[in-house]
Amino acid sequence: MSKKVFVTGCYDLLHSGHVAFFKEAASYGDLYVGLGSDKTICDLKGRTTVNSDQERLYMVKSIRYVADAWINSGSGIMDFERDIRSNIPDFFVVNEDGHSPAKEMLCNELGIEYVVLKRIPDAGLPTRSTTSIRTGVQSHLPYRIDLAGTWIDQPYVSKYNPGWAITLSLEPTIEFNERCGMSTSTRNALRKIWPYELPPMHPEKLAQLAFRYENEPGRSEISGAQDSIGICMPGLVRHYYDNDYWPQKLESCMDDSILDWLEQHISLRLLWPRPAGLNLLKETYINTENVKALTTAAEGCWKAILQKDLEKFAHFVNQSFEAQVRMFPAMLPSDVKEVMEQYQDRSLARKLAGAGGGGYMVLVTDQPLDDTIKISVRRQSFNM
Repeated sequence: MSKKVFVTGCYDLLHSGHVAFFKEAASYGDLYVGLGSDKTICDLKGRTTVNSDQERLYMVKSIRYVADAWINSGSGIMDFERDIRSNIPDFFVVNEDGHSPAKEMLCNELGIEYVVLKRIPDAGLPTRSTTSIRTGVQSHLPYRIDLAGTWIDQPYVSKYNPGWAITLSLEPTIEFNERCGMSTSTRNALRKIWPYELPPMHPEKLAQLAFRYENEPGRSEISGAQDSIGICMPGLVRHYYDNDYWPQKLESCMDDSILDWLEQHISLRLLWPRPAGLNLLKETYINTENVKALTTAAEGCWKAILQKDLEKFAHFVNQSFEAQVRMFPAMLPSDVKEVMEQYQDRSLARKLAGAGGGGYMVLVTDQPLDDTIKISVRRQSFNM
């Protein structure tokens, strides 16, 4: 009997990259496809699909490499789990940016062979992704990751000890999931005034404008400035906070050799979105000792980056994240901690993007890992 192969995804704006993926996955056996429902995709990505789930199902079923397809019965990032538990396949196939530790763990539990494919177009065809197609009419706004000093942009933290936060602006090479630490909430707010791309103006002034727009008068919880800065200011930026919402000073690094070096040694792994209603402030230990540990690590991290010292860079990324978790233990739930520990031997440093609780794991590695999401740093886009 032929082996059963399972793949899952959105498959909106069906393109040649999807077909090439189905073709390669079908080489392992009879291919079955689980599609995310309209509600699931809206919850995860914060947008509606162009084509409804019934339209997407119709198109996927029409592809000759697909034996059958259905709408996944669950919800969330693991919306397919109930379906494959009831009909266990021989293979679960994903592409590089569809890999997640949670999927791999489920396959290990059920005895399913887990296969990660590279994105390789069929001969003579260009590389395609839904994001690359959507960006023709959708948003080119950047994302950001924080490397060290996270939370120092809140006055209730920096009042104990001033210090730096470090952010890295990223090109939107993939469409990152909501509630995953990639500043998607700030980005979504900015899309209301700049739907497609940032306007051509001084990046720091742009960041100030973005921060003020997101934090409109009367807002009870003020979003930190690092998100606006990370989105609006290209390259590597550090910003210094001292008991205020906006930094006293900012410093940028646009050295191509350093940004190339960061791209070579930083990658992302998808975990799962931060659970709705998670209160990261329910238990806090914000004091001078812990905040000083955070700021000391951020300062060491910046120096290590400029020196391109990988060992020290990884050391201070780890120290910064440890300081964050000491102040905000809810950042690192036990299930997330368990997954992060699985990469201790494969990486030099590990942290969660943004405020934690789930989302994307930022990895610092000596050599790129094949099944991680590669980053692309946003370079200078405006002549200051």
